[in-house]
Amino acid sequence: MSVLVVTGTGTGVGKTVVTSAIAALAVAAGRRVAVVKPAQTGVNAGQPGDVEDVQRLVGPSVTCRELARYPEALAPATAARRAGLPPVTPAIATAAVRELATAHDLVLIEGAGGLLVPLDDKGGTLADVAAAVAAPVLVVAPAGLGTLNHTALTVDVLRTRGLGCVGVVIGAWPAEPDLAARCNLADLPVVTGLPLLGALPEGAGRLTPVEFLAVARRGLQPGLQALGWGPLKISGTGVGGR
Repeated sequence: MSVLVVTGTGTGVGKTVVTSAIAALAVAAGRRVAVVKPAQTGVNAGQPGDVEDVQRLVGPSVTCRELARYPEALAPATAARRAGLPPVTPAIATAAVRELATAHDLVLIEGAGGLLVPLDDKGGTLADVAAAVAAPVLVVAPAGLGTLNHTALTVDVLRTRGLGCVGVVIGAWPAEPDLAARCNLADLPVVTGLPLLGALPEGAGRLTPVEFLAVARRGLQPGLQALGWGPLKISGTGVGGR
């Protein structure tokens, strides 16, 4: 089973754009790709959410599946409870991933918020899903102050739980990066012990599919290929140690 979990240091850091970029590169390389979003929050029925954004950026060749949607922009467990709807447990998410893996070469799991945001009232998290399917994790971070601390904390949790982390991607590189953002490029590999695989420009999510694929090839493909993944064949448990 070829699965990659895409998490972030928090919400709004560019997970959907990074997920879309990996999916676009894999589709262009001839892979059958599926994207799973266990829970979408802060979006009402009928409005476009993250999976719709992935579909728009990648095109009809990617299979997108959202397991639950809750209207309030809260942690999935809280949003589900307030909406009177059932939560998506790690077991439900794991079953969906395994089903999709039977018909796809690559399954990407995009989390909601950060790694330890609760999915259900029993404390299930995206980390539990990653462990259940033995999938490596990619961490998406913002550019600027706070990035080093938040990214290092996420990576430390992954190591503590024995989960592999393949590296870090900056999800929205600013057109005019400040000093903190520029320093992130050198400092992130030092504080995490992991490669900085690339960065995608701010506003990439508004591009056409053709433009977006070109941006993904410039910003992300070299870093992924440096890991020895070739045309996006993702497997194993990633890079776990420093």
